[in-house]
Amino acid sequence: MQLSRRNYAIAAIVLAAAVFVGLNIAVNASITTAKIDLTDTHRFTLSKGTRNIVKSLSEPVTLRFFFSKQAAAEYAQTRSYASRVRDLLREYAAISHGKIVLEEIDPEPFTPSEDAASAAGITAVPTDTGETVYFGLVGVNRIDGHDVIPYFSPEREGLLEYDITSLIYRLSAPKKYKIAILSGLPLAGDMQAMMTGRGRPYALYQELAQTYTTDMLPADFTSIPAGTDVLMIVHPGTLSDAQTYAIDQFVLKGGRALVFVDPNSELAQGGAMQPGQEAAYSTLPRLFQAWGIHFDTKKEIADLKLAQHVQLSREGPAMSYPVWLHLTNDQFSDSDPVTANLKVLNLGSAGSLRPLKDATTKFTSLIGSSDRAGLIDVAEARMLAMTNPEAVASSVAPTGEEYIITARVTGPAKTAFPGGAPAGATAPQVTSAKNINVIVMADTDIFKDEFWVRVEQLYGKTIAAPFANNDSFVLGAIENLTGSTDLISLRTRATNDRPFLVVREIQAQAERDFKQQEDALKAKLTDTEQQLKALQSGQDGQNRPSAQTGITAQQQKAIEAFKRQLTEIRTQLRQVQHNLRQDVDALGDTLAFINIVLVPMLVAVFALVLAWIRRRRRARAIHL
Repeated sequence: MQLSRRNYAIAAIVLAAAVFVGLNIAVNASITTAKIDLTDTHRFTLSKGTRNIVKSLSEPVTLRFFFSKQAAAEYAQTRSYASRVRDLLREYAAISHGKIVLEEIDPEPFTPSEDAASAAGITAVPTDTGETVYFGLVGVNRIDGHDVIPYFSPEREGLLEYDITSLIYRLSAPKKYKIAILSGLPLAGDMQAMMTGRGRPYALYQELAQTYTTDMLPADFTSIPAGTDVLMIVHPGTLSDAQTYAIDQFVLKGGRALVFVDPNSELAQGGAMQPGQEAAYSTLPRLFQAWGIHFDTKKEIADLKLAQHVQLSREGPAMSYPVWLHLTNDQFSDSDPVTANLKVLNLGSAGSLRPLKDATTKFTSLIGSSDRAGLIDVAEARMLAMTNPEAVASSVAPTGEEYIITARVTGPAKTAFPGGAPAGATAPQVTSAKNINVIVMADTDIFKDEFWVRVEQLYGKTIAAPFANNDSFVLGAIENLTGSTDLISLRTRATNDRPFLVVREIQAQAERDFKQQEDALKAKLTDTEQQLKALQSGQDGQNRPSAQTGITAQQQKAIEAFKRQLTEIRTQLRQVQHNLRQDVDALGDTLAFINIVLVPMLVAVFALVLAWIRRRRRARAIHL
């Protein structure tokens, strides 16, 4: 039977529709994880670290994804984020070859599923209608492992892969590594300050304690606890010979150490500089000598290129504060796994390290300053911070040298106690080691919450949203020293720091151009005010010449002239301060014009040209 043209067309349409539906079903069933990730950081693609961890699973892990579909139906943002979480979890299951079992559960009200979500620790978030939304993840293994993400907060969306992968890692790890911590800072929280609500643990310590077994060393320790995998030292106080010896022997016997010292720890001073207060420095002089490290406790780095911009007053513009450093890719070694993936670190009042001459160890720089840095006295920096913070930038004399802030020390080392074990030592002496492994940073303010994370309370849970990689460095160094590197790259993907480099350079150039002019105007203003005050001292209370003082008409004219001069100087000063923002504002106006006007115009012109070309082609085809 021969089909008519009409029936043939209908059959073709039906066949095309069937193929389209079938293809969609096949795609959804077999290649649901297929996608194209065009982001420069590949944030929507599972990283190599995640794939390594999933590949190394020795036993199956069950992931139970709880999401209240009906209760969240009216919340588009939550639904969209839940869809992304679900897709990501399916991708984990797809690459695991059966080692990850994904269960998707909708905990409807008054059902066993809701009871299971509540019992597992999933947070019930109330809605405007009085319903509750469950949106979390529970992971279990075959033995007795149990871990939970109580609620997928949008504030931690950048950390989504890290949170899920670290949950799987904790369930799969044969043991939790043990970290012994020696610190003069209240990393775990100050119990006395907690009474006032201000002594909570540092966010970075909370992350550390979640992944590892932490053991805070008491002030009178004389040995490192057995089974310690890494010794972390943060702003140590004055140590006895027996305590220094305990650290020395731990490192020589193969123990790994992560050390944070500081020429001027702002955290140790509560973040505030008090007149007459001694510099809060920390160091390990005897150990550093043995390890081949030089560290100056009286100098700190000030970097004009890497200066953080701070708002010193509500009215004034943001100014460069070069002792607070905003370090980016160029300052990190790309050959060391701890720093290779870092994007940004924020530090404060950091010191510098350098290798000692004739040292037997290998000294490798991991983090450094720019070439527009110099060293300033700690005492001077602290005084300027109290009296005139704006003047810190003008006190910096760049040397062209890139100062080392963080270094890894490896290779052969000898004991810091060549004369024998000191009194009170509890361990037999090892005099040398073929290969030590120590990472040292000349800053402790890396732990300062305000420098890297926004901490918020959400439905009784603490949510930490990082905007810098301070935690990535610390936890990455711990992971590297314990022998694991798979989680390091995941944390750095969380921070999408995309600094406005052109704006930063414009601001820095404006400050260089106008700061001297501003200082001169301020000095002239002060001098004029003093002269005016001296002349006005010869007037009566009505601000008129007094017969007793004998002010002449000429002096009265001078007073009026000084008043006019004061007004002019203040106007010039305001103009100079305005100029600090002028180029940045001009750049903003240019970008706004390009995005709002120019780009749409170009698109419209392109469309018109394309339409004209097509019309011409049609006209030629007709003539032919």
